[in-house]
Amino acid sequence: MTIKERFIHYTTFDTQSDDHSTSSPSTDKQWALLKALKEELIALGVKDVELSSHGVLYAHIPSNSTKEIVPTIGFIAHVDTALEMSGKDVKARVINNYDGKAITLNQAQNIIMDPEHFPALKRVVGDDLVVTDGTTLLGADDKAGVAIIMTLVESLVHQDAPIHGPIAIAFTPDEEIGRGVENFDLARMGADYAYTIDGSDIEFANYENFNAASAVVTIAGKSIHPGDAKDKMVNSILVAMEFNALLPSEDVPAKTEGYQGFNHVTAIEGRS
Repeated sequence: MTIKERFIHYTTFDTQSDDHSTSSPSTDKQWALLKALKEELIALGVKDVELSSHGVLYAHIPSNSTKEIVPTIGFIAHVDTALEMSGKDVKARVINNYDGKAITLNQAQNIIMDPEHFPALKRVVGDDLVVTDGTTLLGADDKAGVAIIMTLVESLVHQDAPIHGPIAIAFTPDEEIGRGVENFDLARMGADYAYTIDGSDIEFANYENFNAASAVVTIAGKSIHPGDAKDKMVNSILVAMEFNALLPSEDVPAKTEGYQGFNHVTAIEGRS
């Protein structure tokens, strides 16, 4: 398979994680892709392959270098997709030799990607693009990373592979809900240096970690019929809005960059 074919195949797996689940992986459906990747690694000829009970897939390719001491280099990607939009029934299609114009993803629902709204499109004129029909995630975060690593593996197990040291591979679940390394075994990975294939534009290599912590704030209001509510009702939704208003208004993703910290409200729900 080409890297494009591989990626499109992986997008057919619904691997959305669940931040309300306590299992690992957080969703059973992540197992389907992890098991498929395990079988693909074995079929490619990788001998050392293990899928842990927590859904972390490890693989190792021995060195073909004549040097006695060569560091082990690792490559990591995650299989799950984000919560904000469905990753089920993805309808991926390829736009060959992109012309730089607005892309109609879904004519019936008038879903359009316009370079004026998505400036990154202007940098890929002439490239082949993989897009969805606009109703689901594509899953490129991080199935593109998975496809890159698997294609690398295929080249390294080939008899004409370039000279390389020991290679360690890991595919993890639940990165999107902050639990990607929760059950990660560094000793089992066994890498001296490792790279996560995920994230920014293709020309960037990040050498620092993004750190974040999550909090769930529960507000217990006092519900009463609005006709008899004076000096009695405590509307939990209004209290939540007041709580959010107390946070620094400039410390949000839309107004920060670089090392500037931010608060990010991802969901709010309640009843009066």
